[in-house]
Amino acid sequence: MHLPQQRPHHDIAALFAEAQSDFVRVSAPMVRYSKLEFRRLVRLNGVQLAFTPMMISDSINNSEKARQNEFSTGADDQPLIAQFAAKDPTEFVTSAQLIYPYVDGIDLNCGCPQSWAMAKGYGCGMLRQPELVHQVVQEVRRTLPGDFSVSVKMRLLGGEESLQRTIDLARQLEHAGVTFLTLHGRTPAQKHSKDTLDIPAMSQVRQSLQIPLIVNGNVESYRDACDMHEQTGAAGVMAARGLLANPALFNSSYPEGKTTPLSCVQQWLDIASAARDNLLFQCFHHHLTFMYSAHMKRDLRVQFNSLGPKNRSSTS
Repeated sequence: MHLPQQRPHHDIAALFAEAQSDFVRVSAPMVRYSKLEFRRLVRLNGVQLAFTPMMISDSINNSEKARQNEFSTGADDQPLIAQFAAKDPTEFVTSAQLIYPYVDGIDLNCGCPQSWAMAKGYGCGMLRQPELVHQVVQEVRRTLPGDFSVSVKMRLLGGEESLQRTIDLARQLEHAGVTFLTLHGRTPAQKHSKDTLDIPAMSQVRQSLQIPLIVNGNVESYRDACDMHEQTGAAGVMAARGLLANPALFNSSYPEGKTTPLSCVQQWLDIASAARDNLLFQCFHHHLTFMYSAHMKRDLRVQFNSLGPKNRSSTS
């Protein structure tokens, strides 16, 4: 099958190989938040690989409106991985074919612990059927060119012998042809509980694989990322909530910083101004709130949080 190509694809495997003893800095897929303008901001501050927000394959495949609303990119937005929630090989392959011209890889979400996703069989719900995850990867790998990145984001499996079961699934996916895996170091039931992150388990999964592993969880500063890399030996470190609070998290100029430097806030204002109507005020304001609320006293924070679109010209 001939697939159109909007631009040359980045070799994601080579990106990890070039890092050698260092690690690739990765921006996580975050629903509503990791859109084009935010990806531009974090790329200015050390991020080397970015993910789109999680998109629902069924919606993207069947609705032009959903495609327009959920995905946008630009010449400066690379390398880029598109993440999808899918529970059927055919729908995941269809999404991959649609997005192929515009991105450098496609990722299957098996890590979202939200109840709505699991109830529909998405995200962590897929981990209940490891043979289906394997089947989805095999089908998309048979369909797409071999040098196009295919990956899975997963969590530690729960229950008895959870570590061994996690390693077994990771190895199965490696043999099915994934380019890399991302592992969040908690089980689905642990969700985002900070003190449950299992670093030794992530390290053991990494040691069991020949392909690159990205690790995720509790990364709130550049120092945290370096420590995670040292403790696990992972090829990449991913941040999510920490990047919302500080989009300069991977900027080595602020190794201990957990709040956004003012220079980064100004970068966001500049990006928002250039985006104009392509960036909804709600998204602009939410990111600014994450970034700057720590600098505000309570009364000013309450006033700032009440701003609406009519006030945008005075804030941007």
